Amino acid sequence: REPMLLVDSAEMEEGGEYVVSTYHVTGEEHFLKGHFPGFPVVPGVILCEIMAQASCLLIADMLVDKLPFYTGMNSVKFKKQVRPGDTVVTRAKVEQKRSNMVIINASATVDGKICSSGMLSFALVPKEG
Repeated sequence: REPMLLVDSAEMEEGGEYVVSTYHVTGEEHFLKGHFPGFPVVPGVILCEIMAQASCLLIADMLVDKLPFYTGMNSVKFKKQVRPGDTVVTRAKVEQKRSNMVIINASATVDGKICSSGMLSFALVPKEG
């Protein structure tokens, strides 16, 4: 949801095994205002959030009356800066599902070059009242 919606479009691939999403960085995002003055770069934590939002589309059926909360980010790497004007393409696949836990392998690219990748884990927590 705004102001933190970081997915412009998404589609399932390979029979729902993968989700591929896009997010176009306009340069007007609030997180760019101070990161960095005169040389805006999307913060790494925001790249992780872009991958997480796309990832949650894969498990939408598991999120009825539940919220996904990060429990870990393993082997996360940042390889390339993301700047205003870039379109981030995220690809994600569920690696493991166990009761209320999900582990997702995700990557983010710009122009076919890896910007970020890692294993994201989530606890699916029931919504309260």
